[in-house]
Formats: sequence, structure tokens, C-alpha cells
Amino acid sequence: MAGVIEDLDYWSRVNRLATNTSGDCITVTSPYGDTLYSLALSRESDVSTAVHTAQAAQVAWESLSLRNRARVFLRFHDLVLAHKDELLDLIQWETGKARRDANEELLDVTLNARYYARHLRALKNRKHSGAFPLLISAIERHVPVGVVGIIAPWNYPLTLAVSDAIPALLAGNAVVLKPDPLTSATALYVIDLLYRAGLPEGLFGVVIGDGETLGIPLISEVNFLMFTGSTTVGRIVAAQCGEQLIGAALELGGKNAMIIRADSDVDKAAEIATRACFGNTGQLCVSIERLYVHESIEQAFLESFVRKTRSMTYQDSVGWGGSFGPLISPVHAARVMAFISDAREKGAKIHTGGELAGNATIAPTILTGVTEQMSLCREEIFGPVVAVSAFATDSEAVRLANDSEYGLNASVISKDKKIALAIAKELHAGTVNVNEGYATAWSTLGSPMGGFGASGLGRRHAIAGILQYTQSQTIATQNGLGFGPPFGLSDEKWGNLLTAFLGAMKKIGWR
Repeated sequence: MAGVIEDLDYWSRVNRLATNTSGDCITVTSPYGDTLYSLALSRESDVSTAVHTAQAAQVAWESLSLRNRARVFLRFHDLVLAHKDELLDLIQWETGKARRDANEELLDVTLNARYYARHLRALKNRKHSGAFPLLISAIERHVPVGVVGIIAPWNYPLTLAVSDAIPALLAGNAVVLKPDPLTSATALYVIDLLYRAGLPEGLFGVVIGDGETLGIPLISEVNFLMFTGSTTVGRIVAAQCGEQLIGAALELGGKNAMIIRADSDVDKAAEIATRACFGNTGQLCVSIERLYVHESIEQAFLESFVRKTRSMTYQDSVGWGGSFGPLISPVHAARVMAFISDAREKGAKIHTGGELAGNATIAPTILTGVTEQMSLCREEIFGPVVAVSAFATDSEAVRLANDSEYGLNASVISKDKKIALAIAKELHAGTVNVNEGYATAWSTLGSPMGGFGASGLGRRHAIAGILQYTQSQTIATQNGLGFGPPFGLSDEKWGNLLTAFLGAMKKIGWR
């Protein structure tokens, strides 16, 4: 092991970013088996300290012009690209993911920084006319909420540490982040780059520890919460935010489906499915866990899919080359294996994979014959496991795909784009990709991304992704006459004049 993990200068820079006075430490081990580092943990009082520090810095930041805020993030964009190798190394050491998957995170962060830095028009004041033209005018403002709390998971330690923070900060807020303790080094490194780009001191705070210890204190201190994690925890978080009467955006679980129609190119569909199901070793909330294939091509597709899946190469070290790596930890690998074992015992057929290799490695696994009695039929696996089933008609495929409490992501594969789009509109999912698994929707930053049903609340990306970190304020001005009867008119006559006026305004097309 070498590089940034052993760089003492790096640790001296980033240790100051986290507020941690508990005296307790956590030793982090890589999924590859290497001991990486020991990191001090935060206590409940550290959360309050971090939030108050951020609040103090936020006042001056809010007063800065949109143009000057944007300049910080355009510089940050360039710094991320300049430190690409160090960031990719950190991501791989902490998560074990293939470098190509780590690189997707780097691309996501730079795209978000550039997109929001260049799309701040939505934050500018807007003028509106009132009920009576010229007599009433109003200004709509978007005021930052204050301090945004972010609770981020381990599966995308770069993306989920800062891609949500970017619009929150550009909207004029401060941020306090609680990254997962297993992937805090990546978060600290990229936040250090933000400060080097010109972010004011103290504006982006970090507390490190488990959610049970720090979650409630963070929610009780901040003005808005962004949470990414499981639906089970998300329900608890939503209830706590409700108690505090603060806004929240929640990206939660998914049991995402892909429909492969009869007219699909079998090999192309198998290639798309391989990336969609096993990218990031399946540890991705928008990855595909259910494949519905038309019965006329099921066997041919399965043969191609199994062949392409078996050609994926395992990687157990930092660097380019592999297409999948170990899972985040032996504990998570055991959880995924429990799903597979349950399905096997209840009659599912495993076509490839399905075995635990080492402490935390499971090869990409394809099953058929999955039934309602198996836990993986409806529960999110969050690992490299997919169930393949056949369908006879498009309507049946839509029914099967929609038969879930989740609604995060979906996919339709077909040569007939018109039919594919029609099917997409019937699917109960926040994003639907045609002839791709998830990356097309994820990378289209101008369109919002989020879930239906048990998959969450709020939206990432697009204008919605920055306005959610603001409160709308209307300042209305009365110019001249008020709403009361003028010139000694009775209420009846004044009322008749008002209604006649409104009727005339409609006739001339006034909005």
C-alpha cells in the first residue's frame, strides 16, 4: 500500500476538517484486507460545535454574489481533475470497487460542480405582477435555509460526500457532513480540495461516527437534511425531521427492474444488463436486481448474459484493469450470501456465481426460478445478484416491474423506441432509461432524479436539486389604491367593479 493513505502531510491537512473530541478512534480496514488508518470519532457535542461554526461562516457566504460563489466551484472542478489519481486510489482503498466504477464518481462530482456553477439563474430574484397590473408588484426570492446536514453512505464516498453539498453551498448555505466511518478519508480529501478552491473556513463541517450516535443530534441542529441510505432507516430519519419541522430529501432503496422486449438484440441487451446489474459490484441504489425477458428470447439472452458475466474480471488491488471487486466488508458479504442461500434452498437455479470467495468477495450471480417465498424476491439485496424471469406480453412486463413498494429506477430495452417510451411512461419509477441501465438518467443533470413510493422524497439534480435547499420569500408592494373601496364607494359597488375588471382582463388575455 502506498500513496495518499501513507501521506503524513495529507493527514495533517484533513484532520483539522473533522470535529472530533471524543478520544475514541476507529481503525478502518480495506475490503482488500489492508489496515488503512485510525480515525478519531466525534461525540454528540461535536455536532453542535460543527453546526455553530458553519452557521457563523454562512452569514458572509450568503452575502457573496452568485458569480463569486460559482468561481469557487469552477476552481474546485479543476482541482478534482488535477488530483484524479489520489482520489481514485482513496476510493478503491476504502471501498474495493473497480477503478472504472471509482472513475464514475469523479466524473459525477466534476459534472455537478460545473453544472450548478453555470446554472444559478434559478436563484435570482423574479418579478411577478399582482391581481391588479401596475398597482401591485411582487419579488420572489430564494433564501438559503441555513445549515444543511448530509448523511452519506459508504458505497459512493466521493459522489455522496460532495455532489449534494455542491448545490446546497451554491444556494448560500453551510454544510455539515456525516460520512460513513468506513469511507471518511475520501470525504475529507475532497472537502480539503473545496477549501483549497476558496471555500470560506468553517463553512463545510465534518463529524465522524455511526448514525445511531450522531444522527439525531445532527437532525436537531440543522435546517435541512439530505439522507442517502436504506428505506428502513429513511423512515426513521423522516420522522425525526418531521419532529423538528425541517425539510428533508431522502434517496432510499430500490428493487429496480429492466424489461427486455422480444425485438431486442440479445447480445447488446446482455451487455447493457451486465453493467446495469453488476456495476460497483451491485452496491448501487439504482442498479438492476430484476430482469424481465420476453419468453421468445429468454434462453438466448440467458446464455449471452451468463457468458458476459463470467468474462468479468475480479480485482483485488488499486489500479485499472478489473471489472468488479470485493464487497465493502465481510459483514455485508454475509448479508448478501444469506439472500443467495435462502433462494438456493427454496429452489432457485444459480447459473453463475453464488459463492463466497474470501472474506468479502461474491462473484456476479444470476438466478432463475425466483418465487415469492424467497427473501430476495422483494427485498433490496445491494449486491451482485440478479433474478431473471420471463414474460409473454408488454402489459405483463409492466405489471411485474411495477409490483414493488419501491420506485427508484427502471429500464426498457427495445429496438422500437416509440414502444419503449410508451412502456417507460407506464413504469412507476423516478427515472426510466431506454436502452441503458442507469447511467443515462444519472448523468443527465438537467433532469431531476429521485424515487417514487418507498424509494424516497425530494430530487437530486436539475433546478429542483438546488431550490430544495432554499426557502421562497415573496415581497409584495401595493402601489396606489388598496383593496378597500375608494372614493366613498359601497362594498357592493366596489365588488361589482372588481369582478367586472377581472372579466375584462380575461377577455384581453391577461394572465
